[in-house]
Amino acid sequence: MIKGLLRCIVAVIFILSGFVKSVDLVGFSFKMEEYFSPVVFNMPFLEKFALLFSVIVVVLELFLGFMLLLKLKLKFTLSALVALCIFFGFLTFYSAYYNVVTDCGCFGDAIKFTPWQSFIKDIVLLAGLLLLFVLYRKEFKKKDEYSSSTPKDTSSKFKYAVLGVFSLVMIYIMAQGIMHEPIIDFRDYKIGTDIKAEKEKINKNPSEYKTFYSLKNQKTGQVLKVNQDDYIKETKYWAEGSPWKIEEGKNESVLVKEGYKSEIVKFKIEDPTGLELTDEIIKAPKSILVFSYHPKEVPAEMLKEIEAKVNAQKGALIYGVSTDQNTFKTIKNAMMDGTAIKTIARSNPFVLILENGKIVDKQPAKDFVR
Repeated sequence: MIKGLLRCIVAVIFILSGFVKSVDLVGFSFKMEEYFSPVVFNMPFLEKFALLFSVIVVVLELFLGFMLLLKLKLKFTLSALVALCIFFGFLTFYSAYYNVVTDCGCFGDAIKFTPWQSFIKDIVLLAGLLLLFVLYRKEFKKKDEYSSSTPKDTSSKFKYAVLGVFSLVMIYIMAQGIMHEPIIDFRDYKIGTDIKAEKEKINKNPSEYKTFYSLKNQKTGQVLKVNQDDYIKETKYWAEGSPWKIEEGKNESVLVKEGYKSEIVKFKIEDPTGLELTDEIIKAPKSILVFSYHPKEVPAEMLKEIEAKVNAQKGALIYGVSTDQNTFKTIKNAMMDGTAIKTIARSNPFVLILENGKIVDKQPAKDFVR
């Protein structure tokens, strides 16, 4: 009874983790790109394979989790899940210890974990899997009831049929997310989100940060971490002749008050001269924004088609938002951080339509021009 309950709990956790990532595989691939980036594992040559790795990881989570739930190939399934958990544990520990990836994306955009929370989750899951290995060890010695030499009974056939149906459903969900938009949108930029209202909530309850300076005493070699207020108050740290010097590149910005949390805080659009356009866009009766996080990878013909389509929309405020001020030819160019664009756009390019600041439609450019 206990081992059966534990098996189901662990299996459901893996299935849920895989499912929330499967609906938005492109978003998870952005997270994989972070791990491959120069500041983490320094393997930029793997960034172009991020989507493939994302598919592999999610497929393993989903199908191994479902096999554990159905109690299929138990020894193999548990062994594979232990290996997967060790792999995840390494990634989350590295992220937490070196503070390089602030959100591992373990549960996609549905549930946000800090790196240390993710690591603890992996350790707990690993412990659960190892315990299941011990509890089921006697069953491993029995002849595999699903081997080719043993006729499958009605029960086993039913389990494999269920696994087959589950596989088809998940393949459809994953394909939909890759080719179009996620079937279930867990992001802050889902249709119906009022960006203007979200901005007001953020402004009313902003997060507060303090800078901590790393100071080194040039005489004794002592190193101190001092917050910005104490640094200003204590003249000994900055008065003329002081032995204390700020160590460049080692200062930290620390969150001291958690405000209203929303990815909308990154929604900041500027024109090529640096003039902010955000208020103009969210207050307009209708705004059409064409986003591109990798403008150089967009075919010129696609840009021509999408610009022609949005220019045909009468009475709308239109901007092309990218990381390059010369991306668009017949619509006004605007600038936005590439990472921030990726929180909105899951394809390159992408169209977002706002009415008085509310998201009323969003879709890949290739779907929009059809």
